[in-house]
Amino acid sequence: MRMAWIGILAAAAGAWAAPPVFESTVADQTDVAVTAYNNGLALVRDVRKVKLASGEAYLRFADVAAQIRAETVSLKSLAAPGSAGILEQNYEYDLMSPSKLMEKYVGKPVRLVNFSTQIGFQQVEAELLSLNEGPVYRVNGEIYLGHPGYVVLPEIPENLIAKPSLVWLIENAREDQELEVQYLTRGISWRADYVLNLDRDDASLDLAGWVTMDNQSGATYANARLKLVAGEVSIVSPEIEATEEYAADDKLGVALDRMPAEEAFAEYHLYTMPRRTTIKQNQSKQLALLEAGGVRCAKRFEYRGQEHFYSGPMPPTREEHVEVFLEFENREDNHLGIPLPGGIMRIYQQDSEGMAQFAGEDRIEHTPKDEKVRLRMGKAFDVVGERVQKDYQRISNKTHECCYEITLRNHKENDIVVEVVEPMPSDWKVLESSQDFEKRDAHTAVFRVPVKTDGTAMVTYRVRVTY
Repeated sequence: MRMAWIGILAAAAGAWAAPPVFESTVADQTDVAVTAYNNGLALVRDVRKVKLASGEAYLRFADVAAQIRAETVSLKSLAAPGSAGILEQNYEYDLMSPSKLMEKYVGKPVRLVNFSTQIGFQQVEAELLSLNEGPVYRVNGEIYLGHPGYVVLPEIPENLIAKPSLVWLIENAREDQELEVQYLTRGISWRADYVLNLDRDDASLDLAGWVTMDNQSGATYANARLKLVAGEVSIVSPEIEATEEYAADDKLGVALDRMPAEEAFAEYHLYTMPRRTTIKQNQSKQLALLEAGGVRCAKRFEYRGQEHFYSGPMPPTREEHVEVFLEFENREDNHLGIPLPGGIMRIYQQDSEGMAQFAGEDRIEHTPKDEKVRLRMGKAFDVVGERVQKDYQRISNKTHECCYEITLRNHKENDIVVEVVEPMPSDWKVLESSQDFEKRDAHTAVFRVPVKTDGTAMVTYRVRVTY
């Protein structure tokens, strides 16, 4: 009985054959799409036509991103849905390199080709003994440290590959397949950059937006459909580290059908590029995002205090330059009205000769439509302020009373309005002031002070603060 079972097992073993092995490279690709997120992550959709045997088969799927997150891979058949499925998956990334090749041949024979006759041979068989702090060879019973020529290896080890590959054991029911493979990869990032050309009268601007792509994922995506997601997508950290439409306007500089289509997606915004593009490995690429002209704007001058000014005696602060901000509404009736991805806005303005000069830059967060954009341009050269504490009284341990005199001087060629912004700590009350103020919020008082060209304006107020 025992011999009969041995015969049956032997026959079964002899009948079993390893599944055939097939390989697919980027040459089989019929379509590729990339959706890039703000956090350096991208979703890749890779479609290829392949030939497979029916039943179980191994498929080496090459030319995938080196920074692929293998656990996110999914596969489906487009030729016959449900006709192919992954049974096992391996991600092979032990890439070929001179050092890796040498490591695989420690303890094995190699051939040394020498360009010098100083050590007595042109070609010789050797054994690679070690790579610690440099190669060590045994040649004809003698030990050689290093070698001045080439090392020739007989073949490439099986466990080294030229490029990252996914290796699947597939259960397949159709020989001619069109497979859609989808996965997440790191190393693809994008950001928005904006160029603002501000008119000489500071009343309107032209806006151009660009997308800058950076691909460090380890793969090239040729003629890819590209989508961009703006927003903060939640990513789970490992426990252990290993289209909204808007009307055309004759002031828009580029036809709308050449601009990306924008649409709400989940809690984010999705921008679809209007044409395919090739995203090469180790490449930075810029694509047009938007263009609009005649956007109404306003320049704001701001002189800001500090909360600690009200807790004790303060020395005078003299000749502080007033800060300058540029504001505009992201509204449809202001030739915009589309969600603006976060990025850096750079401001340019023409000088008296008509040459555009750099006037400052600031970063914006993701800005929905119908919201205000506020950019800090820098400090005004010709507008200065001085602050003098005219009186200070400590009423009790928790109550202080201060009197401030603020002087503003305008040396510009036009009249301006300076907003004196006073951040107030805790509970506060303005007891008297030389002009009206706005209580912007629970901790901010704002005085809007007109200052004529080459003129001086002053505001004085007394405030009681209780901590």
